[in-house]
Amino acid sequence: MIKLDPNLCKGCSICTEFCPKNVYEDSKTPDKRGVRIPVPKNQDKCTQCNLCALMCPDQAIKVDEKDE
Repeated sequence: MIKLDPNLCKGCSICTEFCPKNVYEDSKTPDKRGVRIPVPKNQDKCTQCNLCALMCPDQAIKVDEKDE
């Protein structure tokens, strides 16, 4: 399960660029700050490699273990 904190995310899309499974998609609409926050649309494809969390400069992403 991917948890993205919208208050910490600045919309840099680094997570989108580094995800090897294309889990993230850029939001179509900006939030109240004008930021397009990436959305983890394809969480079922996530392999929990944690690249998104490791590369996030704002530590806005947490990747939890999948529920079996």
